[in-house]
Amino acid sequence: MPLKFVLRPNEKVIINGAVIGAGDRPGSFFLYNTANFLRGREVLKEEQIDCIEKKLYFVIQLIYIFPEDTVLNLQRFASILAETRDARPDCGDDLDEIERLVEARNYYRALKICRKMFKGGSEGPSGTSDGAAESPATDPAP
Repeated sequence: MPLKFVLRPNEKVIINGAVIGAGDRPGSFFLYNTANFLRGREVLKEEQIDCIEKKLYFVIQLIYIFPEDTVLNLQRFASILAETRDARPDCGDDLDEIERLVEARNYYRALKICRKMFKGGSEGPSGTSDGAAESPATDPAP
């Protein structure tokens, strides 16, 4: 069964590294095969990093949308994960789950858990409420 998602007017999405944008009207899209994607509202820009949790989110995002650089970014992930464990000992269970998900290559779910660690709870990367799809094409059902 394909995954359907709707882009808001002028919203962008990254699908397998390609940036695709909607026009002046909302548009429905269907993904019929496995693909890595993040909607614009889920993408964290480097200049938005203002806490260790966002630094961790950013490196997982890089692993997810730029698989050609996975080896280097997994090394960065390990370092930032250790730094996050030191800074946020209260989030040990979440960090264990993020590590497990990254090892299993389930990056979207790892991002989702990491987002919940941002200050203020379940916010999107830019600090706004996250209306993201629950299950992208690469994300198996829970």
